[in-house]
Amino acid sequence: MLDLVVRGGTIIDGSGSVGFSGDIGIMDGRIAAIGEVPDPGRAEIDASGLVICPGFVDPHTHYDAQLFWDPAASPSNLHGVTTVIGGNCGFTLAPLNPGDAPYLQRMMAKVEGMPLSALESGLDWSWRTFADYLGRLDGNLGVNAGFLVGHCAIRRAVMGADAIGNEAKPDQLEAMKSLLAEGIKAGGLGFSTSLSYTHNDGDGAPVASRFASDEEVIALCSVVSEHEGTTLEYVTDGCMQGFTDEELDLMVAMSRSARRPLNWNVLTIDSADPDRYRAQLGASVRAAEHGARVVALTMPVLVGMNMSFLSYCALNMLPDWGEVLGLPVSERMAKLADPQTRAHLAERAASPDAGVFTRLTGWGGYRIGDTFSSANQGLTGRTVADIAAGRGSEPFNTLLDIVLADELRTVLWPAPTDDDDESWRLRAEAWQSEHTLLGGSDAGAHLDRMCGAPYTTAFLGDCLRGRGLASLETAIHMLTDAPARLFGLRERGRIERGWHADLVVFDPDTIDSGAMRMVDDLPGGSARLFADAVGVHHVLVNGLPIVSGGQATDARPGTLLRSGRDTETVLVG
Repeated sequence: MLDLVVRGGTIIDGSGSVGFSGDIGIMDGRIAAIGEVPDPGRAEIDASGLVICPGFVDPHTHYDAQLFWDPAASPSNLHGVTTVIGGNCGFTLAPLNPGDAPYLQRMMAKVEGMPLSALESGLDWSWRTFADYLGRLDGNLGVNAGFLVGHCAIRRAVMGADAIGNEAKPDQLEAMKSLLAEGIKAGGLGFSTSLSYTHNDGDGAPVASRFASDEEVIALCSVVSEHEGTTLEYVTDGCMQGFTDEELDLMVAMSRSARRPLNWNVLTIDSADPDRYRAQLGASVRAAEHGARVVALTMPVLVGMNMSFLSYCALNMLPDWGEVLGLPVSERMAKLADPQTRAHLAERAASPDAGVFTRLTGWGGYRIGDTFSSANQGLTGRTVADIAAGRGSEPFNTLLDIVLADELRTVLWPAPTDDDDESWRLRAEAWQSEHTLLGGSDAGAHLDRMCGAPYTTAFLGDCLRGRGLASLETAIHMLTDAPARLFGLRERGRIERGWHADLVVFDPDTIDSGAMRMVDDLPGGSARLFADAVGVHHVLVNGLPIVSGGQATDARPGTLLRSGRDTETVLVG
């Protein structure tokens, strides 16, 4: 007798092949039979009228902290995600020296938008090595999870406070290489780093990895080449603005030194600037010509996010805006009321220096969320363009007048400027490239600002009932087998006999993401954005249900993915 049989569904196996009707039998956490399965199961799922596909693989998350208080990795679990990759952008919580926890907490709160109160109260911070960190998670996961080893933590562990503002000395570099090797031997999936201007620590200084020389980065990548089943992840200024020749040369050198693929996050595509996106993909072509592999992560949906002029958000990334938005509130309000400052900010936001952040400049499309003053009563839910028209004023000035009336507390929901037909045509074109991979949710980060986890269900719903930019079989392949193969996940990502039984059972007529809402469920009393899934009936991880009847279970069948044991080497060059 089988442990579980999923009967009568349309099986889409993740390979891109056309779906077929059949059953799936599961035994000991693995797929034992596919097709007509006459043997009974101790438990059975009726999948009549439903699709059965592999579990989705999210290649770019920041669940490094959340998994301690939420082993289910919600809401990703509800949206069919069975495997997550963490430790991205050079940010990990280990290795950790005694006394360094407050620094890492404040850094993660700043760069990844994790509430400081949650980081302080939701974890005990008593581990020291990367092995210790992984050990805390092993055996207590609802999903499969693997983690890269982050550059910033390694640098801090070796150099202490000198990691900020200084290049490493030869002996310090050797110590970093040893720590990285130790982390990978413990199961780390590879190496991640950031050289991006968008990443500053809790004190406002550039994060430690931004002070690394090219030689340091390449030397650390060489360590990765010595270990099976490893990979690289990287973010730099060019991810937002378009790569310089120097950045491309470094990416090529990193991939060649590691002999592994390098993925970067995130490729945004805007019909207003098609040359940038094509040049960024051209960088991958050039890398391949030099014996390297560079893969761009790109999202198949537009992730909504809220903002405020009161707290740090993406608006701070607009050129010259950070200097104003970083002022004390009273001084900030005075500047935002000044006509000359307003004109300057508007001009700089629309300049080429803004890179991908120009998509924030559709001021009239901003929708007003919560307001806090009598002057703004009744504005919630309205667009700035509508309000400006009624006032006979210009949208940008109207927006600033609204937030000033609320003493900057107004919650804003920007409408991206790249939600046009041509941008979507270009995205569909980019998805066909061997140099792109769907992903970049940032799930587990920016918790009160955005919720990227539902991209899987939202994309499938759009393919089936919306724009129809990909067939269902192709869309599922891009969410399952494609990322599994880039990371070398052993026997995951497809429905094959003998492979791990990571499965999603969903209704193709209804699958989608629910509306965003705030939930107050974080340690320390903080809130986060959350979205339920629509049409996802069952999610299995290693043969056990983590979602049943559309509701999360308490099961913890996830595997802590360790390099070499759970991953195989994907070579380049």
